[in-house]
Amino acid sequence: MKLYNNPEKSTWKALLQRPTQSVEVIEATVNQIFEEVQSDGDSAIKKYTQKFDSVDLKSNLISPQEIEDALKLVIGDLKKAIVLAKDNIYKFHSAQQTGKVEVETMPGVLCWQENRPIEKVGLYIPGGTAPLFSTVLMLAIPAQIAGCKDIVLCTPPNKEGKIANEILYASHLCGVTKIVKVGGIQAIAGLTFGTETIPQVYKIFGPGNQFVTVAKQLATKYGVAIDMPAGPSELLVMADESANVAFVASDLLSQAEHGSDSQVILVTTSQDFAGNVSVEVEKQLEALPRKAMAEKAIANSKSIVVDSIETAIDLINEYGPEHFIVATENNDVFIDKINNAGSVFIGNYTPESAGDYASGTNHTLPTNGFSKAYSGVNLGSFQKRITFQKISKEGIQNIGNAIELMAEAEGLQAHKNAVTLRLNDLITE
Repeated sequence: MKLYNNPEKSTWKALLQRPTQSVEVIEATVNQIFEEVQSDGDSAIKKYTQKFDSVDLKSNLISPQEIEDALKLVIGDLKKAIVLAKDNIYKFHSAQQTGKVEVETMPGVLCWQENRPIEKVGLYIPGGTAPLFSTVLMLAIPAQIAGCKDIVLCTPPNKEGKIANEILYASHLCGVTKIVKVGGIQAIAGLTFGTETIPQVYKIFGPGNQFVTVAKQLATKYGVAIDMPAGPSELLVMADESANVAFVASDLLSQAEHGSDSQVILVTTSQDFAGNVSVEVEKQLEALPRKAMAEKAIANSKSIVVDSIETAIDLINEYGPEHFIVATENNDVFIDKINNAGSVFIGNYTPESAGDYASGTNHTLPTNGFSKAYSGVNLGSFQKRITFQKISKEGIQNIGNAIELMAEAEGLQAHKNAVTLRLNDLITE
């Protein structure tokens, strides 16, 4: 990890740059695939599955037999672990349910708000080097609690045309209604336009690489909503000499092993601590099966020494990390003053991987600084809030003149007339 000692604030923007390609570089590829899927449907899906996943599928739909087989093959301690995680995620997201909000704003004017599920949702589950069955839990559970009618899951097949048994098991466990063997840009395009086998959805959820992230953003151009721009994984750790060096190094590596375009950053007030963490990272790296992947990410990562807690807070808020770990003598000051982070992990015994799997919080989070404006996925992500109003005769008499005056001031005579006719009708009663 490259060390930066008290960098000037003017250099922060360049220093905190993510190791991602520009949208312009990716957009041409995404546009081409979108156009082909829109016009050619499943034949375009098949073409790009062959190209990117190196497999020629007879069907891109999961059969009941494949699900049955997967249910038998996920057994023992792993099965128990998945169920434990499912229960915790269910508890946390179920607790986010809110009831009807009702207010009489003035006599005779009743307003209320109710939640309704998004009927058709698409869940994108990355495959590639690490099929993320945990993401199935994170997306399908709140969709199920919200009451979404159609829950369509897309995930890339391996070279044998298979989907990981754990993904199929988790999908069955959490009420997914359709599973499609398709990944990458073509999956997002399929969910956007609909094909012969992929249903069109109203909103797309899930993390992915840079291409998937840009594809999701392009989907919004065609009237499909997305959860957030969620690209390559990232972690920022704020630690001082009270933190455990081995723990900090393990957390940095846990994110680095996601992929070569992941980024991890250590912020500390101690140069000695930064040096010790760097040594420990190299030591732990040697024992990782995904060493080559993690090494590339570590090459893009930084260790930043700052002169004060105040400077650290400013720098962290400027970066807006997806995951933020704080392990210091005074964690509360960071909890109070960090405004930009997807999810926060507090203290020596709260590894980021707890949130990735089983603590109950959601791991689908905004990356690339989008935590400044976006929340992570939650129950509300799968719901719409609809407002209602009901006005009585008394109510329209109480509020009507104000509406008339405002409509007339804006030059909208028909708006005024809609009220005036009702008020005049009441006068003649």
